Amino acid sequence: MSQFELSKHLKNIQPSPIRAFNDRISGIEGIIRLTIGEPDFPTPTVAKEAAIEAINNDLNGYTHSAGLMELRETISVYLERKYKVNYDASTEILVTHGATEALFASLFAVLNPGDKVITPTPSYVIYQTQVRLAGGEFIPVDVSDDGFKLTPERLKQVLAEHPDTKVIIFNYPSNPLGVTYHGDELEALAKIFKEHGLIVVSDEIYAELTYDTTHVSMSELLPDQTILINGTAKSHSMTGWRSGFIASRAEFISEIFKVHQSCINTPNTQMQYASIAAYNDGDKDIAEMKATYYKRRNYLMDRFADLGFNTSDPEGAFYLFVQVPEWYQGDDFDFCLAMANDAKVGCVPGSGFGEAGKNWFRVSYAASMESLEEAMDRIEKFVKENN
Repeated sequence: MSQFELSKHLKNIQPSPIRAFNDRISGIEGIIRLTIGEPDFPTPTVAKEAAIEAINNDLNGYTHSAGLMELRETISVYLERKYKVNYDASTEILVTHGATEALFASLFAVLNPGDKVITPTPSYVIYQTQVRLAGGEFIPVDVSDDGFKLTPERLKQVLAEHPDTKVIIFNYPSNPLGVTYHGDELEALAKIFKEHGLIVVSDEIYAELTYDTTHVSMSELLPDQTILINGTAKSHSMTGWRSGFIASRAEFISEIFKVHQSCINTPNTQMQYASIAAYNDGDKDIAEMKATYYKRRNYLMDRFADLGFNTSDPEGAFYLFVQVPEWYQGDDFDFCLAMANDAKVGCVPGSGFGEAGKNWFRVSYAASMESLEEAMDRIEKFVKENN
């Protein structure tokens, strides 16, 4: 049998370490998996009913590749209502197959081979993968010594070292850390973004899940340079619906559209009708979920503190970043594997989010309080037996 030569470009690209580790431990009997960032709440009833109605009314054909105009208009109203930003539905909003496709299309549209892209790390692993696929150079900016936040001083230092940087991927509240930025912090960073003419790919998929401060969108501060990415996956517990969008200036959207159309042609029809209902009538569901996440966050932080662990200080999303204790003889991967096998609790090794995450691990509290309590009891027992 002849040997086919496949893409050389993919030789050094690896599948998601998050998913890989989750798959590795999934077969452990009785394990509590706190690995995947997937809400444990049902999709809002109004969204489900809207999708059912669309199916029953035989609304099953293609829509416009950019998405239903009604949905784009709904997103425009939603963004103005929530974040005080204004986008034209016909030329500045694009409905995507989730936030991942939104990121993919955006990066492929703006990057030329060799273009430099920076992002604060630890960060969502898909950023590096997609930048490299698009031919860009990924430059991680380690913020682990600054409370896991990008400071103006650190940003200036990186831009001095890489003055030809073209893009920054900026995610807040962040995965895997749960940290976010206050208005004054964002204004200081936006000033530097503007001075250096950076394109800001602002991943704000967790914007609705902001606890101790009000989310300020980068689009409000820097509309001409921002590619805003958001959707219903995390905020409305609609991960499997693959409902995302991009909002940006028409000049960007017109180019992003070319990549988007070549990837998926058109977004899923029933998802779009469900999303219209979610954006219009999902606020109560969001508030209830956010209040529950907040309680879970506080519970986990207290329990880990009692056990002597250092943690991040999340003000959003549903993740806690926890430092592997000094007494443990091994790295973060070893620690998480030991916890999975011995304590039957699954967490994600921090090194999966970049070198800056080494010797930390991520806990997703998108799980019931009952599961979290049992998980922490098991971790406490694991600590006592191994320390």
